[in-house]
Amino acid sequence: MRNDAEWRTLLLAGVCYAVWLLLVFGWADMPDILRVLVLIPTITLHSSLQHEFLHGHPFRNQKINDLLIAPPIGVLVPYLRFKSCHLTHHINENITDPYDDPESYYLDRDVWAKLPAWFQSLLVANNTLTGRVTLGPALATFGFLRSEFARARAGDGIILRIWLRHILAVVLLFWLVAAFGSLHPAAYFIAAYFGMGLLMVRSFIEHQAVEKANQRSVIIETRGPLSLLFLNNNYHSVHHAYPSLAWYRIPEFFRENRARFLRMNGGYRFESYWEVLRRFGFRPKEPVAWPIEARRKRRGDRK
Repeated sequence: MRNDAEWRTLLLAGVCYAVWLLLVFGWADMPDILRVLVLIPTITLHSSLQHEFLHGHPFRNQKINDLLIAPPIGVLVPYLRFKSCHLTHHINENITDPYDDPESYYLDRDVWAKLPAWFQSLLVANNTLTGRVTLGPALATFGFLRSEFARARAGDGIILRIWLRHILAVVLLFWLVAAFGSLHPAAYFIAAYFGMGLLMVRSFIEHQAVEKANQRSVIIETRGPLSLLFLNNNYHSVHHAYPSLAWYRIPEFFRENRARFLRMNGGYRFESYWEVLRRFGFRPKEPVAWPIEARRKRRGDRK
């Protein structure tokens, strides 16, 4: 292990898998609606653990980390593709760039201008917190699949193999749920969908499109349930500055260096996710069209 405290990550992963197994294959007397409501944050936590594991925890051997966290209980995205895209996202100078950041929710202005009005309205709604939680998983999955299909058609055989293995694993998962589970497969899919939607509460606000790259990542100063569910990635500016810092060390490290981080990220902070909900629950946080003019001009010069 990396250090004597990594047991926390392993213990949390073990609890996550145990609760998932009980919800899907046990606890037969639990009402389905309650089972789904508990399964949603369980799947969200597994996604947060995938993020932690791909950054080199809990073991030094990354193949062991990948093997432990790869089961596709969240259904929609293959872990290895998430891993590859997320590590590319950590090129901090490209954060929010609609071409170079695979996790960007922004569009090039010229692309935006050519979209039909109904689709623009849909994307504007997706830039509210309510829209991101409800529409976000469908829009993100559709956009990601479209991009992945284009890359596969261009000859990227690795992507094709990863997706084929993922599809087979998901088919096996739903067969096991249908054959041996205590939850209907359709209910499981609903839980997986909103598990991603709940995760998007975090990703909704964690970046803004501004000129200075070190001011693009947020600090949300909360230690509530969502902070645990997101494994302290609400301190997102800290994570981007120190991506290998374990989740349980982030809050204390931030407290010790609070003034430095808030100075570094230009004061891009919120007190809590309740503040985010009050401000952006039904109001777009930013335009969908990417507003960083200087980088846009440099991109135009390269074309």
